[in-house]
Amino acid sequence: MCQHKAPHRTFSPALRHLNAFEGVDIPEPDSLFDDYKNRSVTMPLNEMEIGRHMHWSYDLKLRGDEAEAAGVKLPGPNRYGAKVYNRMSLSQKKTWDGYFGPRNKKFLEDYKAGKLKPEDVVKWKYQRYISNYLATVKAVDENVGRMLHYLKENGLDQNTIVIYSSDQGFFLGEHGWFDKRWMFEESFKMPFLIKWPGVIKPGSRPKQLIQNIDYAPTWLEMAGVKVPDEVQGRSIVPLLKGSKVDDWREAVYYAYYEIGEHAVPQHYGVRTETHKLFYLPATQEWQMFDLVKDPEEMVNVYDNPEYSKVRESLTKEYYRLREHYDAPSYEEYAPKKGEEFQK
Repeated sequence: MCQHKAPHRTFSPALRHLNAFEGVDIPEPDSLFDDYKNRSVTMPLNEMEIGRHMHWSYDLKLRGDEAEAAGVKLPGPNRYGAKVYNRMSLSQKKTWDGYFGPRNKKFLEDYKAGKLKPEDVVKWKYQRYISNYLATVKAVDENVGRMLHYLKENGLDQNTIVIYSSDQGFFLGEHGWFDKRWMFEESFKMPFLIKWPGVIKPGSRPKQLIQNIDYAPTWLEMAGVKVPDEVQGRSIVPLLKGSKVDDWREAVYYAYYEIGEHAVPQHYGVRTETHKLFYLPATQEWQMFDLVKDPEEMVNVYDNPEYSKVRESLTKEYYRLREHYDAPSYEEYAPKKGEEFQK
């Protein structure tokens, strides 16, 4: 197993990739300026917005000493400092400053001169975040390539199963966010690419819903080991081989138990191929989305009478899966006194 930490916050490109996206205006997601209407009252209270919660030094590579030298007091958080920069050697700092220095200076001059509206600042933050993030991931891509090259050069590529995945998806400006946690699609989905020479048809893309709980039984079946009865997932080997599986799941269950981080509330839900339903115990809210008509999940249709049958079906499946997985009660993970969610 090779697990790359680089794409985790803070996003700091390798020096060789600092200008990888220079001059590229990366398209903004349609929901960058989401107003969170029609959905949970908890959404505007999150603490993972690019505009309000990214730190100037830590996230956006604009250090406090640069702002101070320009006579600018920037709004918003800047608690963590420039940790990556402070670890660098003098030669590394020279390269870093050679790239970010003039760009930061230009931004500070425009900001001080009043040329930037609040919306412009958010747009600048988005471009800085996304270019840093993608440039950071570029190094991961290179090193995945090195591993694949090693397998081929050493005659191992035809006798090795290679799997590329992640612990979760990540918001890249959708809903104005960075980070993860929510059951919304960008965070909910995970990549899963697999190469199994002689077994998987190259270019195939099964449509069935799989989960990370399926990983363990899949590896065990690949290795010819019996899957213990207590394992909740299911081997996807038949799907990989292109076999028809009539009783495959039609919905997946989701649970977010954590309290406090980025002010994302606990929520539990179910997703089918076309719809999603989740419940927030702290506010006793239900959220439901039509993923076909509303793939960006901008409108909660839970109370829409046109979706009454879908709501009934999803709710039934939600409680069935909670019982199937022996999910803990809401109370078991409820906030302690003083940690309750505040509307």
